[in-house]
Amino acid sequence: MSTLDEPAGRGGKWLALSAAAPGRRHTAAVVADRFDRITWRDTYEQSAGLREMAEELNGRHDHATDLLADAFLAAYKVNPRLREGAEMDPSRLVNHQVVTALVESREFAELRRETAGDPYAAAMAVLAEGPALRGMLERARTAQERGEQAKKARQDAEGAASAVGEALQRAADLQQAADLQRAAEEDGAVPDAAADAVRRSIAAAEAAEAAARQAAQNAAQALAAAAPGIRAAARNAAATAAEAVREEAALMRAWGIAPGETERMPFDRRARLARRLRTGRLARWAELIGRFRQMADGERARKVENATGELVGVTLGDDLSRVIPSELANLGLPELRAVFAARYAARELMLYDSQGEQTTGQGAIIACVDTSHSMYEAGPGGVTREAWAKACALALLDQARHAGRDFVGVLFSAADKIRVFRFPAGRPAGVARVLDFAETFLGGGTSYQAPLTVARELLEEEFNDAARRRGDIVMITDDECGVTEAWMRGWNDAKRLLGFRVFGVAVGAPGAAGAGSVLEALCDNLRAVEDLTDVHAAADLFRVI
Repeated sequence: MSTLDEPAGRGGKWLALSAAAPGRRHTAAVVADRFDRITWRDTYEQSAGLREMAEELNGRHDHATDLLADAFLAAYKVNPRLREGAEMDPSRLVNHQVVTALVESREFAELRRETAGDPYAAAMAVLAEGPALRGMLERARTAQERGEQAKKARQDAEGAASAVGEALQRAADLQQAADLQRAAEEDGAVPDAAADAVRRSIAAAEAAEAAARQAAQNAAQALAAAAPGIRAAARNAAATAAEAVREEAALMRAWGIAPGETERMPFDRRARLARRLRTGRLARWAELIGRFRQMADGERARKVENATGELVGVTLGDDLSRVIPSELANLGLPELRAVFAARYAARELMLYDSQGEQTTGQGAIIACVDTSHSMYEAGPGGVTREAWAKACALALLDQARHAGRDFVGVLFSAADKIRVFRFPAGRPAGVARVLDFAETFLGGGTSYQAPLTVARELLEEEFNDAARRRGDIVMITDDECGVTEAWMRGWNDAKRLLGFRVFGVAVGAPGAAGAGSVLEALCDNLRAVEDLTDVHAAADLFRVI
């Protein structure tokens, strides 16, 4: 028989360890609140791409879904905060290293400017990072295995500490009994078996703790060895993701879809839209479409209120509607107001001068776009005639929206092939409808009479319903064809009654706009475009329409 004093002295720290609840180790590297986690779960459920990536990675690497969640939240949160490595579950240290490398890279800061607060963009960034994440996990496979071993060793050490506590508790119970026996003048010693059990549990706990420390050290060394490669891969991943997100944002802008509009879209609808824009018939011409819209915006900005026509310089006069800004600035200075009044009385104010002035249209803008087989033909830079024509038509749609005018797209080829797309001024254009208009191609021959008759009837309908005149028709074609004399007489009568203007663009076919051509007879303003990479060939349209 023996007392408990000697093993209790060694077991004091183990009793404290076994009594204390082990500190919580986190499985998520990014600190997130409940709403962040809900956003991740909703996005994950809606994104087939994320689920497929998680399934693939989980087949080869442990805890891959947790890594995707961290990568998503790092991109989604405005100011992501990472936990310290010491707070992490050892099995998630590789995830922590990967996310830390991402967040600390300069490229990721650029990425987050595009993704912060936008679940769809953050999910897209994760998908773009997929190949790099796969490579980083492969590179850190040894570190992951060591991390799992460290977790197991730590669990064993905690279990051993608990065993010490249990052995000490049993021994303490026996000690209490021994004290009672001593009070009764009996032996009062703790049984040797109890003291030996405490000694064995303490020895096991010490060994387990040493093994846990060694396993943690091995995991840290393996992670340190993988860190340089992970950091390099993380920079590349962030750069790739940023480029992918920027390209999609540029694609949306090229099609006139504002960021606010996409952010309000449900995830699946936005994903379908992005897929359609990337794979549709005109997907490769998104940059051309964007340049056309940008050019049209610039030409609208150059317009002078109430001074229509092409600006050619500055002249003198007293037309206050055309006074240049520097003259108007004199009105803001009391000492110069008398000078302004004297110049006005003498008709010597500096005014914008223009030529070919025409009253801006008030009725609908109608774009008649040739979609016959020959419009497939490509010009310089590989741009097809169809692509140039559709880009111009989409810019005209924007022009109508800005001016509060109806827009009608008339796609035509042969006499019996016509598609009409109406975009009333008072209603949203609708992305799907715009894409339908842009992607529709009829094929076949070419007829001028059919589309122009439709355009004339639309303007007559508008005049009869709303008493609006002065519409604008833009005829974009690459072919020549005839019209009958009877039809031409009716056309001219309608022009006089309705006051509409006709603008003609011969795309890639200068002969169609030649002197004496039918197109010349039909149009008030006609030009030929041969360089299909040049969007400025139609710039003046957007100053006078």
